[in-house]
Amino acid sequence: MSPSDTASITVQPATVADIPTIIRLAEATWEPTYRFIISKEQIDYMYRVIYTPASLQRQMTDEGHTFLLLYADGQPTGYASFSPQPAAESLFKLHKIYVLPSHQGQGLGQYLVQAVENAVQQAGGHTLELNVNRYNPAIAFYERQGFHRHREVDVPIGPYWMNDYVMRKNL
Repeated sequence: MSPSDTASITVQPATVADIPTIIRLAEATWEPTYRFIISKEQIDYMYRVIYTPASLQRQMTDEGHTFLLLYADGQPTGYASFSPQPAAESLFKLHKIYVLPSHQGQGLGQYLVQAVENAVQQAGGHTLELNVNRYNPAIAFYERQGFHRHREVDVPIGPYWMNDYVMRKNL
């Protein structure tokens, strides 16, 4: 399936009612994504912080994150979340983007990035930014989508550190 073959691909805004679906997708994508990059202990800790139902609800309601669900052939296969950044006018942050491992390499991630970019532009955004671990192979994917390495950051999360690139794309 290529991004141009979109008859069976849809992206829908997610609501609090979709939290169980987001959690199911996260359970299937989180560990395979990070197992070769960070320790199992850090994976488990970060997952517990980010993906509890209460945490996801807080992200949606209190923190202003917009979640999008990607469907292929009617089945949820990925998700993304983004929000405006209050410190910078027209800057949005892509917080999450995941596609099921079984559906990677089919253009779905590219389709989901484009849906986020369209939503950001409709909301008045001109720049999209994301953090990615400096050892994550997804860096090449983001570069193919037009993102560039903007700076390096080391972000504490509990007793661990996220050693990231901040990547940006002008929309």
